[in-house]
Amino acid sequence: MTDVKVLGIDLGATNIRGALVHGNSLSGIVSVRIQSDGDVPTVMNDIYQVIDTLNDDDVAAIGIGVPSVVDIAEGIVYDVQYIPSWVEVPLKRLLEHKYRKPAFVNNDANCFALGEHYFGKGKDVATMIGLTLGTGLGGGVIINNKLFAGANCGAGEFGMLPFNDQVADYYCSGSLFKNVYGLDGTKVYEDAKKGDAKALELYDELGTNLGRAIRMVMYTFDPPLIVLGGSVSQAYDLFSRAMWDEIKKFAYSKSAARIRVEVSELENSGILGAAALYFDAQ
Repeated sequence: MTDVKVLGIDLGATNIRGALVHGNSLSGIVSVRIQSDGDVPTVMNDIYQVIDTLNDDDVAAIGIGVPSVVDIAEGIVYDVQYIPSWVEVPLKRLLEHKYRKPAFVNNDANCFALGEHYFGKGKDVATMIGLTLGTGLGGGVIINNKLFAGANCGAGEFGMLPFNDQVADYYCSGSLFKNVYGLDGTKVYEDAKKGDAKALELYDELGTNLGRAIRMVMYTFDPPLIVLGGSVSQAYDLFSRAMWDEIKKFAYSKSAARIRVEVSELENSGILGAAALYFDAQ
């Protein structure tokens, strides 16, 4: 199935990135800076610019991941982060009308999970969870080889689970350092890599919080595999010990012993996952 050529688009905070996905390979990536303060047509023209550069007659479909909630059936995106004008945009209809190809639209964290399932650590794993660690905690759920997005594209929003006096986003992501201590996350990371005791202590705190969040995921879905992605996952060696100390407190010892938590090694997982929306729909 993955031998079909699909155009994958990742709508990020500052850039729109796209490539042709064919088998396990990507074409050269095309990137265009978003005019994020523009109106809906202006931003659509930025997306069209990427697609027009890549599109050809052999492309079977277009998949696009967006940082927002999506009406998956209709392909309408709501309240897109970083693009104020995108309050309600019928993205699927606009793309299909212009290119006369099927278009698939979904949340970017769901696309990350799909990308891992089809191309990364989750290949040949029927049920898995993808967690994105950045300025927030996002997630995608794969059950029996299919993306489970929920009735309103809200499944996997683990960052919104109640956590202490806030939600998990606040304490279980890279925002912890700024939210609680007023510190720049990049500086904390650099200090930790140099062995600074205070910075390492902060990463222990992050790991402890993330481990607690992972236990909540385990109680809910009991997955055999959780794949971590996003910028903060690259600091895995700094928080993993504390994270695993918390995971081991899981009430069911066999589950705690069997769970795999791995860091994504995929480059361009957002593009690959967006293309995989087509495969998931078949």
